[in-house]
Amino acid sequence: MTRLDPTKLGCGAHDFRQGLGRLVIGQDEALDQVAEVYQTYLAGLTPSHRPIGNFLFLGPTGTGKTRVAEATAEVLVQNPRAVIKVDCGEFQHSHEIAKLLGSPPGYLGHRETQAMFSQQVLNQYHTEKCKVSFVMFDEIEKASDALWNLLLGILDKGTLTLGDNRKTDFSSSIIFLTSNLGATEISNLVSGGLGFVKPVATVKNLATAGVTAARKKFTPEFINRLDKIVTFKPLGEKELRAIVDLELGEIQKRLYRSPGNYFHIAVTEAARLALLREGTDPRYGARHLKRAIEKRIVQALSNLIVTVQVRAGDTLEIGYDGQGYTFDSTPGVVLPTLAAAQMVIAVPTSAAGVRADR
Repeated sequence: MTRLDPTKLGCGAHDFRQGLGRLVIGQDEALDQVAEVYQTYLAGLTPSHRPIGNFLFLGPTGTGKTRVAEATAEVLVQNPRAVIKVDCGEFQHSHEIAKLLGSPPGYLGHRETQAMFSQQVLNQYHTEKCKVSFVMFDEIEKASDALWNLLLGILDKGTLTLGDNRKTDFSSSIIFLTSNLGATEISNLVSGGLGFVKPVATVKNLATAGVTAARKKFTPEFINRLDKIVTFKPLGEKELRAIVDLELGEIQKRLYRSPGNYFHIAVTEAARLALLREGTDPRYGARHLKRAIEKRIVQALSNLIVTVQVRAGDTLEIGYDGQGYTFDSTPGVVLPTLAAAQMVIAVPTSAAGVRADR
């Protein structure tokens, strides 16, 4: 008799989980849950009449809820924009449901209103290797009763009847629902400042706080249709440092993809710490940090490029002298286009804070 390991991931799900880990920082539980559902799908054990997975992501803003959905699409179909997003704040009134379903025959705008959830729209990002759709309902707590009724049918039966009586099949879809419910309770469990998450014993209570808030807001019939409820934890100093590196790496890639901007950026430790100090805010999580990077680094790079102060092949060192950010250029050899493009993969991490994300 051989003892088996039911927790082991197969090659496909393992590679998927590794890909998510390179794109999302500090939310391992959420990534593990998505990978488990994907493995069930690969094994062919997903119920035929339901979506592949129904997820409810809870927690404070800026902790990566939307990013997990985008990263899932990026890893599986190489396109983070493949997620069909529904801002539930725009569907607080019953009549607005026509945007999703299309107007029924006999109503004004019947032929002009394109259903947001037609089968064609849902399948538009399918590839030869992966025929999975991704749908996200953002801030689900703001949805109207009419949207709730539609959503209950999608989560349970995997189908939706449009205004013209056509049916849309969601059985090959992953459904992400996001909500800031529990954010206040979670904030009360953590302290302020850099590295603001309290000890692990307290962090374990975050999941309970999120689920408790969800059960107060949502009906039992809704909760019962969910496969996974995940509470996103606030990001600490370690996670924010990793996000700084990740974002700087993305800036480097942007430069390589932009014609004529094939130059290196090397960001000093002092500059990274300055970005971290400026961008750390427990209320806004990583979003505040990303804004700081766009403001201090991306805008400055744009000015340097447009004024031709930096050229292809140069190395641009970005530092911080205590008063502000400094930009010093070292001339280099102008690189051929092909060679420069190949360096997107070959550039060392130490040169520009680039992580091998792809």
